[in-house]
Amino acid sequence: MPSPTSPAPGTRPYNLSRILRLVHEEGAQSRAALTEATGLNRSTIADLVGELVRHGLVAERVPELAGRVGRPSPVVSASPDVVAIAVNPEVDAVEIAAVGLDRSIRMRERIVNTAPLTPGGATALIAERLGAWRAGPLADARIEALGIAVPGLVRATDGVVRNAPHLEWRDVPLSELARAATGLPVSVGNDASLGALAEHRYGAGRGIDDVVYLNGGASGIGGGLIIGGIPVAGSGGYAGEFGQNRPRITDDDDRRTRDGVLEAEVSRRMLLDAVGLEEADDEALAAVLESGEGAAVHAEVARQARVLASALANAVNVLDPAMIVLGGFLATIGELRSEQLAADVAALAMPESAEGLEIRPAALGADRLLVGAAELAFAALLADPAERA
Repeated sequence: MPSPTSPAPGTRPYNLSRILRLVHEEGAQSRAALTEATGLNRSTIADLVGELVRHGLVAERVPELAGRVGRPSPVVSASPDVVAIAVNPEVDAVEIAAVGLDRSIRMRERIVNTAPLTPGGATALIAERLGAWRAGPLADARIEALGIAVPGLVRATDGVVRNAPHLEWRDVPLSELARAATGLPVSVGNDASLGALAEHRYGAGRGIDDVVYLNGGASGIGGGLIIGGIPVAGSGGYAGEFGQNRPRITDDDDRRTRDGVLEAEVSRRMLLDAVGLEEADDEALAAVLESGEGAAVHAEVARQARVLASALANAVNVLDPAMIVLGGFLATIGELRSEQLAADVAALAMPESAEGLEIRPAALGADRLLVGAAELAFAALLADPAERA
């Protein structure tokens, strides 16, 4: 979806946006801290915070500080009662969550698929769960918007899913379908790109300007890029499809396909088969793999780590990132074979590009895609809270 247009710098709407974004992204802030961060005077901060309080977007409290003389600066926090609905439809399950403006996860469900999802079936499921939440635990919440993280190519201009091959969705106007089913504003993005956004803002890549993120899920491997501190989507929104590149495999014993792409050689399904599981979420699969039982399991993890390293080395040579973040089942491979992976990437990449490179698991774990989808849903509100209030 197109990025929301921010108000002009220096205007009241712009300053409202700055304050709301600060408490959303950085957590609760005292008025004194907001004064320092924005350069605005205390009376202006008090006025702007007061407007955000009236709109129900933030709350204020006076902290109780034992022994302190004088009235302490009130603390401003984003409201947990303003929520975004975040959804990640996958081939094996649909994950759906209600994420507060304070980034708390108010509700979360993982609904295992009993049959392949159609776009209509997915949006009907979202609408059904949303209706149940509105009638129950979210009865008093303000539901702002819906963000959907799709494992496939999503056109940036209008949220059309051009191709989600594992879901068998092609040229699906998912944003329109979900809006009609739920009545909410809807934003749709690629799951890995949203995972990259979440990890850059709040996770392993926080404070790092050049990050390559690879996401491993039931639908394969996708990626997201942060270059110079800015998410890079490409001309159509399709950048970062590392899973469709062909890795360099020099040992035929490591090859599982004749001329397969990365996601055909490094696969969650192969790991599940190795441990004898038909279905599991990432945490359950990681627990079994970490138990370390069976030579065949060790061998498969090591094989996938070798193939993954060749793809990471290519990314290092082309993009020169400071950090690579691995999410989903790739994070488990990275943690189990961290020394091997780092050594193989260093051996295959140009030494100058690999120097100082860090490879880390996603810090947000299973929340990464949902947090990213919620950020997408909150984008318009954060850009212009006065307009959306």
